[in-house]
Amino acid sequence: MSKKGIIAVISGFSGAGKGTVVNELIEKYGYAVSISATTRKPREGEVEGKSYFFKTKEEFEEMIEKDELIEYAQYVDNYYGTPKDYVLSQVEQGKDVLLEIEMQGALKVKEKFPEVSLIFITPPSVGELRRRLQKRGTETEEVIEKRIARAKEECAYMQEYDYIVENAGLEECVEQMHALLQSIHLSKNNQQALIKTITEDFDQ
Repeated sequence: MSKKGIIAVISGFSGAGKGTVVNELIEKYGYAVSISATTRKPREGEVEGKSYFFKTKEEFEEMIEKDELIEYAQYVDNYYGTPKDYVLSQVEQGKDVLLEIEMQGALKVKEKFPEVSLIFITPPSVGELRRRLQKRGTETEEVIEKRIARAKEECAYMQEYDYIVENAGLEECVEQMHALLQSIHLSKNNQQALIKTITEDFDQ
């Protein structure tokens, strides 16, 4: 019997290292990652169906109308969203799909698909978060302070997540995430086929 994959939404503060963790999980363990649809123009080196699904505004709005997106948002005159068919087809093929989505989008996904697991990645402290943002060397102190202020506001969202994972070190965090994702397969909701088989065995 083929084993269906799971969908996990991964969020965290800016600077928590979630993107690096997701990339390591894909590289090391072969997790699938959601490919977003967008109306922005392709940048140099970006590939259709690998980097993004590139759509016209009309095509994207038709996807919204037909309920073909798990979630979507609009930033600076462009739409970005997660196509439902792509994600569900990966799950049917037995692949575990990771969606790296900001918090408000994550809650929309959970609303639509209650079986989805929400995972929040956080550094061990605010001091460590600030250190990581400074270490990037790409932002001014003013921008860093704005990110810290936003993270403070985002703390309220942590209570809405199913799992909180501390990213104290990349390797340890990746291993914890992999173990967690595998354990989600053993949840009652994901073991309904096995429960049915055992129950029917007793009735024979």
